[in-house]
Amino acid sequence: MKLSILDQSPLISGKSPQQALQASMQLARWGEELGYTRYWIAEHHDFPGLTCPAPEVMLPYIGANTSTIRIGAGAILLPYYKPYKVAESFNLLATLFPGRIDLGIGRAPGGSAEVTEALSGQFLQQVWRMPESFEELLHFLHHDFPQEHLYSGVTASPRPIVPPQTWLLGTSGKSAKLAAEMGTSYAFGHFMSEKPGPDIMKSYLESFVPVKQPTSETIVAVSVICADTTEMAEDLALSGYLWRIKHLKGEGKEGVPSLEEAKSYRYTEEEMLMIDDMKKKIILGNPVKVSEELQKLQALYHADEIMIVTITPSYEDREQSYKLIAKECITKN
Repeated sequence: MKLSILDQSPLISGKSPQQALQASMQLARWGEELGYTRYWIAEHHDFPGLTCPAPEVMLPYIGANTSTIRIGAGAILLPYYKPYKVAESFNLLATLFPGRIDLGIGRAPGGSAEVTEALSGQFLQQVWRMPESFEELLHFLHHDFPQEHLYSGVTASPRPIVPPQTWLLGTSGKSAKLAAEMGTSYAFGHFMSEKPGPDIMKSYLESFVPVKQPTSETIVAVSVICADTTEMAEDLALSGYLWRIKHLKGEGKEGVPSLEEAKSYRYTEEEMLMIDDMKKKIILGNPVKVSEELQKLQALYHADEIMIVTITPSYEDREQSYKLIAKECITKN
């Protein structure tokens, strides 16, 4: 089973943003040693407890401290940026780290309404023209604008020997349709979608047109916590649940709560129902149970790869979770 890492670079309560970003680098190094296929870091803006607003800035740091694992953004939020600038940045990364760079593209806001205004006063208009922007980006990356196009003579320098692999990330049928039409790889966010994911993935696979690459390629991103016992994994998940509840209340800027805080917190009936809903989107358990659940998910989606996001009350717990999963799902195969 091909497994990868999605890192939201969470701030753990009691730690500094610098420590959070250093932990992200360490996570990529551990992932490489453990045999994970790729490491992606996400883009968020003024999002309580998440520390990376600029994957293109973090990736050189990650790349310089690793040597073989594929690294990339999951995702660059294209409506905020000009396609040409994104192409330049990732062509530069692909030149520095040949054959290792992934460019994941998304269209979510990654923050509040005030954030979208601060970053781009025309965010919604750019969301509406996402298909055109995505197509333009692909032309810049592959240097294949039609001869009569305004940008046919423009190069997103430097041109790497191996271009970044482009992925479209999404949680709906719209993203799957666009990825299929443009002939790019597709990653579905199972951990953050209420839509019928397997049906959406099926539509991508059935509609794929080999425009930019010869065959389809798919990832399913899922939230997972693995521990020595299922009971321990369920305990560790409490911090993430409370963090999500605090975020919805406009709190949680100090980061992921400690396990002690999560256990002592007095949850309302409404909050308990929210937790029940969160449990539907996370895989928890000991290594054997997690492996079984990941295999079921892969079969359900017919996915080429599973990408794992893990939020725990400490960076050590996160490292241990990825280690246990790798030992059971990668090393044994």
